[in-house]
Amino acid sequence: MNPIVPLIMAVALFMEQMDSTVISTALPAIAADLNVGPITLKLALTTYMVALAIFIPVSGWTADRFGAKRVFRAAIIVFLIGSVFCAISSNLIEFVASRFLQGMGGAMMTPVGRLVILRTTNRSELVRAMALLTIPALLGPMAGPPLGGFLTTYFSWHWIFLINVPIGIVGLIMAGIFLPLIEDEPPSDLDWKGFFLVALAASGIVFGLSVISLPALPPATGFVTTAIGFLSGIWYIRHARRVEKPLLNLSLFSNPSFAVATSSATFFRMATGAFPFLMPLMLQLGFGLNPFESGMITFIGAAGALLTKFVAPKVFSAFGFRTVLITASLGAAILTVTFSFFEATTPHVVILAILFCSGLFRSFFFTGVNALAYADIENNQASQATAMSSMFQQASFALGVAFAAVILELAGHFTGGELTVAHFHIAFAVVALLSLVSVFPLLGLRRDAGAAVSGHKTPQAAE
Repeated sequence: MNPIVPLIMAVALFMEQMDSTVISTALPAIAADLNVGPITLKLALTTYMVALAIFIPVSGWTADRFGAKRVFRAAIIVFLIGSVFCAISSNLIEFVASRFLQGMGGAMMTPVGRLVILRTTNRSELVRAMALLTIPALLGPMAGPPLGGFLTTYFSWHWIFLINVPIGIVGLIMAGIFLPLIEDEPPSDLDWKGFFLVALAASGIVFGLSVISLPALPPATGFVTTAIGFLSGIWYIRHARRVEKPLLNLSLFSNPSFAVATSSATFFRMATGAFPFLMPLMLQLGFGLNPFESGMITFIGAAGALLTKFVAPKVFSAFGFRTVLITASLGAAILTVTFSFFEATTPHVVILAILFCSGLFRSFFFTGVNALAYADIENNQASQATAMSSMFQQASFALGVAFAAVILELAGHFTGGELTVAHFHIAFAVVALLSLVSVFPLLGLRRDAGAAVSGHKTPQAAE
């Protein structure tokens, strides 16, 4: 295996993962500069993830049709153009449109990068290649909040996007020199109708929920858009049952492990997606911290997630998917409730300790649920399962941001006045309940589910 190949992919993955978290600590500063409220700027977070949810399902087909190397380099260019446009945006519409363009590039970079590795790496070396690729996925969320806070506090929020340019150029040059030309497999015809319906469903639901209470738009706009999204989703379900090769294969849900993992992860990711929106705002607007101080506090959760990667295989082997996932889900829900008791006078060491433990539980959950989803998937269904899982992942994160913002707005509506720490306390309590819902699908999971992947041996199997 040529280690240069996964490292090139890692550059793109690091850039994308960092950018998805770096904006959180800069939200109040960007909102003030664009003359909008910080909650209104949730559109910048949700729009990016909606773009990912829309275009990830067609990334594999695009790579087969136009060549993986060509698509990967084009995706970097699109991401960089979107980054520059974000930096020079002067109003909310320009900023949101630029974030959508960034999301289009990001949707192609990561899945196409994984496809390149799968097609250029021997199976015996695949674990090593994926390990190299996983490191930036963990370091990106760690570096994002403190880096974004530092640049916003001591320079300008514009630099959190401009910093992508040199990183992306390095990745672009390395990809041109070192990535091999891959013989493309002849793709089947794209399910264009399915793509259109999925795009309408993902964007309609997430965008509609985000704009329901925006002061710039009448509430009817959000309700109508959300309704269009749900109707498009229902229409797609009917469409997928009638065509031979739908964009997203719904028959995958007949696989118990995939169905349980996807449904449980959807609720858990919604709760997790709310965190990077709520916590920086509470620390800055409620506690009076600057963006850099806020980023230095929130990044500790990613540090806890990184530690999990070293012990997760042994834990899942010892206790199995069902026990560990239920424990992680309950632990994350309980710790999220404790966020409702944070005050400006709470010692930072206490906040850091709770956020660190929260990162541990979240990482255990995601590590397990991602493996469980593919535990019983056949090889010929792997690409479809990846597309389905990725789409649900990005849509649920985006819905989490929209859901958290709606809770804040409702709390402010009933209590009156500007945002206070009490409003964030209410939001975190509701988000904790959402995290708790993720436990229920797991209760029906067999104790030996995914044992071939986790290595867990039940007492019955041992006998």
